[in-house]
Amino acid sequence: MKRAEERVLSGRRAFLRNGALVLTAAGMDVSAVFAAEKEPSLEVGLVTDLHYADRPPAGSRHYRETLSKLAEAAEHFGRVAPAFLVELGDFIDAADSVEAELGYLKRINREFSAICEQRHYVLGNHCVYTLTKQEFLDGVGQRASYYSFDSGDYHFVVMDSCFRSDGEPYGRRNFEWTDPNIPAAELEWLTADLKATTKKTIVFAHQRLDVSSHYGVRNAADVRRVLEESGKVLAVFQGHSHRNDHKDIGGIHYCTLVAMVEGSGAENNGYCVMSLDSEGTIIIRGFRRQADYRWS
Repeated sequence: MKRAEERVLSGRRAFLRNGALVLTAAGMDVSAVFAAEKEPSLEVGLVTDLHYADRPPAGSRHYRETLSKLAEAAEHFGRVAPAFLVELGDFIDAADSVEAELGYLKRINREFSAICEQRHYVLGNHCVYTLTKQEFLDGVGQRASYYSFDSGDYHFVVMDSCFRSDGEPYGRRNFEWTDPNIPAAELEWLTADLKATTKKTIVFAHQRLDVSSHYGVRNAADVRRVLEESGKVLAVFQGHSHRNDHKDIGGIHYCTLVAMVEGSGAENNGYCVMSLDSEGTIIIRGFRRQADYRWS
């Protein structure tokens, strides 16, 4: 099924299911509509673009409010008890000093790490604007910036696109945010990793792999070719552009999630739970501004 796009129509939520438009009462959990579906074998919590910083708002970004928005998401995740959490990049916003940035990271990660024991962090360009990659990774207790792991019936891949066109890693203001790339070594690793697994695969990224604009990875077409040729990748989840979006390219779903930092107040929050079953059905239950999706 194509995108279950959320719309508000006369106080109802509308989305597509099996090619038909389905209306539910506003605020109804989409899981109620899918109650007849097969029990998920795995549930995963997803957030992106928290941009936490202890400073006043700038434009539409309300940095301090990320703490209260994450607290709401944490309460919901606590009821769902996901197998693991993933943040899709820009966990923190850029600070003027390393000391201040490490303070932002420690503060937001204290809240995030309390939600779930198993967590995965995708590097975003803001994460390494002031810090080095190693400083960020040490701050969240993660060993590598790109890697893979298995959970249940699925294989998961965490990507790192924070490299310049010349292959140098981002860090300490040494890059332009419009120049994200997957270097040759990582692409070779990805090819071998997908060849080695027999499981259905989900990919997590920050910069987008489905567009050629300034939000996209420069060599995204090369990456997509590797994903498609594997025959194992069902979907890619990404952030960076701060708004809901979905594209189906080469039989793979590219889903961009809404940023948590955008807008003031609880109504402008955004987070979701991904439910996976053993047959490859993916259901995204979005909350607040995050859209719902269902793909078989």
